[in-house]
Amino acid sequence: MSAAAGAADAHFLERAVELATKNVAEGGGPFGAVLVRGGELLAAGQNRVTRDNDPTAHAEVQAIREACRLTGTFSLHGTTLYSSCEPCPMCLASSLWARVDRVVYAADRDDAARGGFDDRTFYELFSTDRASWSTPVLQQEVPCATEPFDAWLTSAARVDY
Repeated sequence: MSAAAGAADAHFLERAVELATKNVAEGGGPFGAVLVRGGELLAAGQNRVTRDNDPTAHAEVQAIREACRLTGTFSLHGTTLYSSCEPCPMCLASSLWARVDRVVYAADRDDAARGGFDDRTFYELFSTDRASWSTPVLQQEVPCATEPFDAWLTSAARVDY
């Protein structure tokens, strides 16, 4: 990595950390994220889980939602997501679905666990057989199960992703 790229990464990580710290002062969680394209800040997000009573309102997801709204597309190809902390499995998956090119984070999952946000449970859970999970995740077969996909495949308005 070039010195300029490293400096840019540090700059945007500092911005994400600043957003996280500010969010704590405003009653939110200690997480912030920014999405950058072409060296320019595209969108930012702060953890709004408790403020909005929305368990999906993590900083990274908030930034992704804002960037998609601003760009008018679900694909964030060409962007880098900078997060104040290592993204949880949901946020990492959201980044992959959004086609983010790179994810760069400051604090890691151990730092998050020290603060009371232990994602290791989820990482460990996903590596075990679903039959052993405390929350059952079950498939129930019904005759119409594939109808939405059949409709999708024949839809003239379908947007591939």
